[in-house]
Amino acid sequence: MRIRGYALPQGEFVDLYADGDQWTTDPVPGAEVTAEGWLLPGLVDAHTHPGAEKPGDRLDLAILKDDLRLHVDAGVTLIRSPGLADDPPDWFGTDPDLPRAWHAGPWIAQAGQFFDGWGRRVDHADMPEQAAAQAQQTGWAKIIADWGVGDEPVPEHVMKAVAEAVHAVGGRLAVHTQHSGGSAAAVAAGVDSVEHGMCMDAGLLNDMATKGMAFTPTLSVLLSGLPRIQERAEGPRKDWALTGVTAHPRLVAAAAEAGVTLLAGTDSRPHGRVADEVKAMADAGVSPHQALGAASWTARAFLGLQGLEPGAPADAVVYEQDPRTDLDQLNRPLAVILRGRRVR
Repeated sequence: MRIRGYALPQGEFVDLYADGDQWTTDPVPGAEVTAEGWLLPGLVDAHTHPGAEKPGDRLDLAILKDDLRLHVDAGVTLIRSPGLADDPPDWFGTDPDLPRAWHAGPWIAQAGQFFDGWGRRVDHADMPEQAAAQAQQTGWAKIIADWGVGDEPVPEHVMKAVAEAVHAVGGRLAVHTQHSGGSAAAVAAGVDSVEHGMCMDAGLLNDMATKGMAFTPTLSVLLSGLPRIQERAEGPRKDWALTGVTAHPRLVAAAAEAGVTLLAGTDSRPHGRVADEVKAMADAGVSPHQALGAASWTARAFLGLQGLEPGAPADAVVYEQDPRTDLDQLNRPLAVILRGRRVR
């Protein structure tokens, strides 16, 4: 198989051959041009929870495959699941027709917090050991730093101990936070990625950039919930949600300006909507180049994969035109290449 065209992020012309699951510039006998145009090194959804119909449901393998197929149809060749309803099957991330996958196993939360039926409720004293064991197994662990209005977030000293334990085994730590206290603890602890980050103090962004932390704002799904928030009864919960969501686009734009690594993630159903997140970032004021990178080359680099170059995994999405000048191109891929095979 062979593709050629203008490869992002640089936009230089390349002629690539798939040698198994690896790109090469050396001609491969019998390889014909599969697609040509504008080339991305595969899209990434860095925050997605496939396999369950609604919060609290157990992992359903048929739903899991259907969800992952929707990602592939959208050009997503790599996902990160910072939290799953259960430990996934062995084929998760390795099925040749479905995206590569990183995951953090079930969420780790405090007692009385997070969705009933999902995750593990762990005492503060046991959090570092539990998170380290998960990260040693799958590379990532996920902590729910805060939850409801008025709930106490995971204390900073606990978060620091968790981050140290995870890093000591060579793992990485993602943290869910939608309140200022949880995000402050996460940034102070030097975790690897802040998920959602609603209500985060913008004064933390420079520290995040300095520490090399990533920010997955899940902006599009939060904005899509605004009509429901506005219909809620007046009270602290509505005030928190309305204030946090309406301020979130400004926070995302400020993060980009501060040099924080942005990752595109869609969070909830339906799957295959990473283009919505890219567009939401761009509408918020992030440059189209940076917004697209958050769903492609930047995210792949953060997760340890190369782009469109010799020796890199043979993933790509091909478009007719430069998607940076027309983000609607993301909804019209000409071809999706996964592990050296055309899957769409």
